[in-house]
Amino acid sequence: MGKRLSKIVTRTGDDGTTGVSDGTRVAKFSDRIEAIGAIDELNCFVGSFLAVLPPDNPLWTLFRSIQNDLFDLGGELSMPGVEVIGEAHWRRLEVPIERYNAELEPLKNFILPGGSEPVARCHLVRAVARRAERRYARLAASEAVNANSRIYLNRLSDLCFVAGRWIAKANGEPEVLWQQQKPTDA
Repeated sequence: MGKRLSKIVTRTGDDGTTGVSDGTRVAKFSDRIEAIGAIDELNCFVGSFLAVLPPDNPLWTLFRSIQNDLFDLGGELSMPGVEVIGEAHWRRLEVPIERYNAELEPLKNFILPGGSEPVARCHLVRAVARRAERRYARLAASEAVNANSRIYLNRLSDLCFVAGRWIAKANGEPEVLWQQQKPTDA
C-alpha cells in the first residue's frame, strides 16, 4: 500500500476541489468525483446488505469480494488512465448470475423491492449499482474510462436482482409482486 492517511483534516478541499492521484485538483462536483462517490456509496450499501446476510449464506463471500472489487474500481477512477478492473472481474459475476437464476421460476410479473430485510437491502444495492453505472456512463461521455468497469457495474446490478429473488426463495418467502392498480372512485 502506498501513502497512508495520517492526517484527516487537511483543509485542501475547503475550496470545493479535491485531488486525484496524479496531483490534479478537480471540482468536487465533477463527473469523475461524482462517479467515485457513487462507487463509494454502492460499496457502503453492499456492506449494509452483508450486515443482515448470515455469513453462512453462499452469497456472503461473493459480496465481500465485490466490496474489494468496488474499492479497486474507486481507486481506478482516482487514477486517470489506470485500468484495474478487467474482463475476468465481470465474467466472474456471470457465473453466479447463471447459477442462481437457474434455480428460480421464470418471471411472470414485475417484482417490487421489498420482503425481508436481506431481500430489500439486496434490491437497494441493485438500485444504487444502477445509479453508479449511470454516473460512470456520464463520465465516459466526456473522458476515456475503462469499459470493463462499466460492464462490471451492469453485471453487478443483474446479480443483485437475481440474488434478491434467490434469497427470497431460499428463505421460503414470497416475492413482492407488482399489482396493477385500477382507478377507484374517490
